[in-house]
Amino acid sequence: MKKLLIALFVFGFTFQSFAQITELPEIELVAVNYKYLDAAGNEDASISVKQLQQQVAEYDVRKADFYADEYDFYTVNFFIPDGKILASYDEDGNLLRTAEKFKDVALPQAVREAIAQRFPNWNMAGDVYLVNYHDAGKVTKKYKILLENGDKRMRVKTDEKGNFL
Repeated sequence: MKKLLIALFVFGFTFQSFAQITELPEIELVAVNYKYLDAAGNEDASISVKQLQQQVAEYDVRKADFYADEYDFYTVNFFIPDGKILASYDEDGNLLRTAEKFKDVALPQAVREAIAQRFPNWNMAGDVYLVNYHDAGKVTKKYKILLENGDKRMRVKTDEKGNFL
């Protein structure tokens, strides 16, 4: 009886190993504004920032209700509770430039360490993350941080590497 149960158990596993293999059709993914995501993307950014930047990169202005061939560029606003992105597209749907502003996002490790080292007794009360992208390759990323120490308040600006501006 014991051998019969073991045999059925082994037979059950070997039967499942011959499951049907189906082939799915190939899917081609096209990254429409991949240069923007490479340049403006930030590994340390919050999920909401990444998702909004992904929407900006994937947006196709040619499918919008307001699209007309007679205009050279289009300006589109993207909003979330944490921030906003103002994006400009050309008539072909290519992203030309963006102006981004996000409030109270997680700061990169380099920025946190630079602030802690330069202002050891100060607490971070708030921050604003600013990104300006231009299709010519120019990208600026800034952090404006509000510091508090008791009743004193101070604002500092840094880049994404923790260099003070």
